Amino acid sequence: MNRRAFLTTAAAAAATATTMKTAAGATVTPFGHTGAPITNADPLPLGPLPGTRHPDTHIEFLKKPKILFGSTDLPIFSGTSAVERIATGFRWAEGPVYFPAGRYLLFSDIPNNRIMRLSEDDNHLSVFRQPSMNANGNTIDREGRLITCEHSGRRITRTELDGSITIIADKYNGKKLNSPNEVVVSSDGSIWFTDPAYGISDYSGGNKAEPEQEKRNVYRVDPKSGEVRIVADDFVEPNGIAFSPDEKKLYIIDSGFSDNPDNPCQIRVFDVDVGTGKLLNGKVFAEMPKPNVSDGVRCDTAGRVWCSVGWGDPSEDAVRCYMPDGDLIGKVHIPETVANLCFGGQQRNRLYICGTTSIYALDTNVQGAMKP
Repeated sequence: MNRRAFLTTAAAAAATATTMKTAAGATVTPFGHTGAPITNADPLPLGPLPGTRHPDTHIEFLKKPKILFGSTDLPIFSGTSAVERIATGFRWAEGPVYFPAGRYLLFSDIPNNRIMRLSEDDNHLSVFRQPSMNANGNTIDREGRLITCEHSGRRITRTELDGSITIIADKYNGKKLNSPNEVVVSSDGSIWFTDPAYGISDYSGGNKAEPEQEKRNVYRVDPKSGEVRIVADDFVEPNGIAFSPDEKKLYIIDSGFSDNPDNPCQIRVFDVDVGTGKLLNGKVFAEMPKPNVSDGVRCDTAGRVWCSVGWGDPSEDAVRCYMPDGDLIGKVHIPETVANLCFGGQQRNRLYICGTTSIYALDTNVQGAMKP
């Protein structure tokens, strides 16, 4: 071996050793914060809430009933419908989504870094995925695949039918997303999601970090090119998101009040062109009663808007129901702060509600707009 070759080989070996030493000493961020499961010896009881009778006083009709068992506006039959607690033992239940093919509900337990599965037929509860990268919002696409917002992953993922995971979006303009929160999929396959900073603001819901995006944006992922584009950039903390049944309206919650009492606490509505991703004519659809905050939102097939309320006055811990014109017509009171909700069941008329530590359910007289 000549001298030049020897020196080249020696330099390469030294570089490799240095690289290995650096890698061995590197600090790797954990896959999200993982809390301890609740091991209370006296878990909350399942079944109808204590003291329940028909009509259930947890169902509040704000319009004077025109019929004996309820209202012609709020689609809940108060003669037999009652709020039930169907699962408990979580630190922060969020992001419910129903899978009709398997008859199960998936939902996130954010601090415990897991996605849970609740079977509808026998109410069996199990862990679907852990770690979940501190998953928050979940939805289902038109092919029956799970779409998930991951706080500590700072990304949107899709769980394929074979169980593999595809990263849909984790950056915009070369910079990390904040912490995707809620997501919906339109009929053309485009994916729309909100990106507040909650998941990186502390260690309870993910990994604390500095935001790389200048604003808290709402994004659209093109179904063909995969391009990630901003559709709204004027929210303080964009949160829940839902299309109207005809996909002509898009409802987005701004929960910025959680950061500052002067910030908004409202649902905004936009005219939407799904194909181009354009939002027009934005306006306030409903104001939440401060100090309460809304988080999740869904629509039924008649265009009513159902949203969660909590974090403030305990008497307002509930699901609210609005007519398409913004008229509040009723509330479903829950004994915990309500984070999110979805429709499910074989008839798509069962309302699943994520309280703080528990999952609640209520049968309604309307079908949810399951897709998106």
